[in-house]
Amino acid sequence: MVLKFAGVDSISEAEQLAGMELQVPRQERVGLEAGSAYVSEIVGCEVWLSGAGRQQLLGTVAEVQFGAGEAPLLVVSKPALSPKTGEKGGAPQQEFLVPYAEEFVIVANFPERRIEMQLPEGLLELDAPLNEEEKQQQKLEAEETRRTGLRRKGK
Repeated sequence: MVLKFAGVDSISEAEQLAGMELQVPRQERVGLEAGSAYVSEIVGCEVWLSGAGRQQLLGTVAEVQFGAGEAPLLVVSKPALSPKTGEKGGAPQQEFLVPYAEEFVIVANFPERRIEMQLPEGLLELDAPLNEEEKQQQKLEAEETRRTGLRRKGK
């Protein structure tokens, strides 16, 4: 896409704008095809998981990451619960990377800041942090690998 800005009449003047951000007022944005959304519409939405006849709040979209994959990834933050009140507050307790793929989205209601998804079983566990038992097991395996490696080097 080539843009022409009023008052910018040469390549050297245009080069001075390199790296700057272009903003378009919300009411002037181009309409998107069905199933598409602007990042600004997605960030801040609550992500609800549907399945087995119930819904569960996963968290809130903190950002959208684009990479080599076909679907962008939603960075969904689950807030920590206050130990005193049991209410949301404080730093994120956990973050999940969720593919924003058409086959997972049931409803995307941006005016209500809500995205309902049905994810394949086990998808969230792929990115889950280790529990204490898993951390200990990983530490033992690393120590055993170091000892075994040291013995082999010494022979």
